Amino acid sequence: MQLPITDPVQAAARTAWGEARGEGSRGMQAVLNVIANRAAHPGWWGHDIADVCQRHAQFSCWDEADPNRAKLLMVTDTDPQFREALTLAGFLAADHLPDLTGGADHYYDRRAPAPYWAQGRFYKHTIGHHAFYRVGLRGDGN
Repeated sequence: MQLPITDPVQAAARTAWGEARGEGSRGMQAVLNVIANRAAHPGWWGHDIADVCQRHAQFSCWDEADPNRAKLLMVTDTDPQFREALTLAGFLAADHLPDLTGGADHYYDRRAPAPYWAQGRFYKHTIGHHAFYRVGLRGDGN
């Protein structure tokens, strides 16, 4: 797969798979919801689905040092979880993916220490191992 990926379905599916394939369909959908919520409010985190997914330091699976990066670039639709991610990403691109996150634009894996932006603010939902927050472009929850 050549970078950057400009196809929004491919970029979103690979991001959801890279970030949440172990979280099942709901977990991948929630990551896609974060992508959609960011794309709906363009700014420092990106301006469209593909840009949001691949923006530097936004989704760890795209970090060059992350072992998931090589995997997400190589995965094909023979992988059942990736097929599911592609289906969900298709719904996202068509604007038909229900938001499970309550408008979240950030999340983190609760098995790790909470990042500074999650300290007691803007919590929305927990889905699987991920806690979802609406922090906003300016950090004020809007």
